[in-house]
Amino acid sequence: MSEGFTPESLGAKLEVVPGEHQRLRQGVLGLLDISAATMANIGPAMSFYFGFGYLAYTAGLASPLTIIAAGVAILFLGNTLSEFTKVLPSTGGFISFIGKTFGGRAAVTTAILTGAGYIAAMASVIAIVGGFFQMILQNYNVSGLQSVPWIIWVLIFLAFAAFMMIRGISISTKLAGFFFAFEMVIMVLVGVLTLIKFHSHINFQPFEPKNITGGFKGLAAGFPLAIYLFIGWENSAALAEETDNPRKNVPKAVFTSIIVMLVAYTFFAYSTVVGFKGNNTALSNASIPFLSVAKEVFAVALFFAFLAGMTSTLGALIAGTNSQARLIFNAGREGLLPSAIGKVHSTRRTPVTALFTFLGLGLTIIGIWGLGHLIGGHATSGSMSALTMFVESSTFGTILLLLVYGLSNLALPFYYRKHHADLYNPIRHALLPALGIAWILVPLYYLAKPGQTAPFSWYPYMALAVVILAIIYASMLVKRDPAIGERVGSIVADE
Repeated sequence: MSEGFTPESLGAKLEVVPGEHQRLRQGVLGLLDISAATMANIGPAMSFYFGFGYLAYTAGLASPLTIIAAGVAILFLGNTLSEFTKVLPSTGGFISFIGKTFGGRAAVTTAILTGAGYIAAMASVIAIVGGFFQMILQNYNVSGLQSVPWIIWVLIFLAFAAFMMIRGISISTKLAGFFFAFEMVIMVLVGVLTLIKFHSHINFQPFEPKNITGGFKGLAAGFPLAIYLFIGWENSAALAEETDNPRKNVPKAVFTSIIVMLVAYTFFAYSTVVGFKGNNTALSNASIPFLSVAKEVFAVALFFAFLAGMTSTLGALIAGTNSQARLIFNAGREGLLPSAIGKVHSTRRTPVTALFTFLGLGLTIIGIWGLGHLIGGHATSGSMSALTMFVESSTFGTILLLLVYGLSNLALPFYYRKHHADLYNPIRHALLPALGIAWILVPLYYLAKPGQTAPFSWYPYMALAVVILAIIYASMLVKRDPAIGERVGSIVADE
């Protein structure tokens, strides 16, 4: 027997990709599917409803400029993700890209940061699904139901979402896409009706930099939240294995989603400012400005705006969990995380264990948060509302995700120089990633700066602790299993 085909050498080759047999169902999603799923993950109604009031508070009438600045930053990140996917389409997304560039330790560290960041962010979505439904019941005084705790509704809607995700990526993605289409139609319609009703207040003040409250400082203060409005833009990369022609369709979905959301958010922001007749005090004091405008436009518009918010939260829950759970699933099947996470359902080919792990940890975060509020009382933030949970958990998750975004931008030029020198382009692979890092530093500073109230003042230290623990775990794992570096990104989506 020749040396190239000895049992030992064959075993070594098989060991390189231990999760190869745990493949997802390939090629079942098209460009429209992953684009809709990505925008559903972003959840424009959910994100805009709960975020725009603070943007108005920090930037004033020119708050749409904060959104535009954040959209530009996300476009830089979109370039990085697209350039990686063109040559290495992987369900592992940023984990695979960073790992293939900097080695096994970086891959494991990124897997932990990515998993922790997305789970914290998704915990906020899980909470707001129940919280927003409770808000609807209370607004319309639904007898016998408005007093039901929001965590009960969380469990009911979570069971529904989990059932749809387990059934398969195709049906759950189409459902999330339907929810997204509904919320967009309603929000655009409300925005148009607002401009018609308050047409006398239409002007260009929201786009004039001189109207930014506090100048650059005011714009930058709301920048982290504006970035969060777009979180989920990277959804399609984790669906690469189930996407037809991922090397072309994933980059198209990334840029399509970012541009559509940038235009939509800018329009929603502008119409909301017009709906408040340019009164920034009233705008920034409104709990959910868009719903206040919808109520002013037409009573029925408010009802449908509430429905749009509900479909948005459900769509974000389904689409976000679908993609983000696949990141830790891929890390499991490649040996970066416990292998049990990297299993697929024998017939439906869905990562059931990863889905339950992801959602279970999200619920655990909500439980710990609730317990902390019961013990700490007003020392934390003084409120156990779902909205408080949404803001607090999403803020911490955003810090970790920004670190991952920064690492991916740093990795891009090194990766192309190392693996695809013939394709290296100094603009796409060096200049744009460098600009992406520069833009990321702004929200990182404002999320980590001293002097914030608890629990936000704790988050930089908590994030640092996660990074240190991740590095220690990665070093121990790679020392025990040096082949991890070879397995990172070994399962290519279209092969």
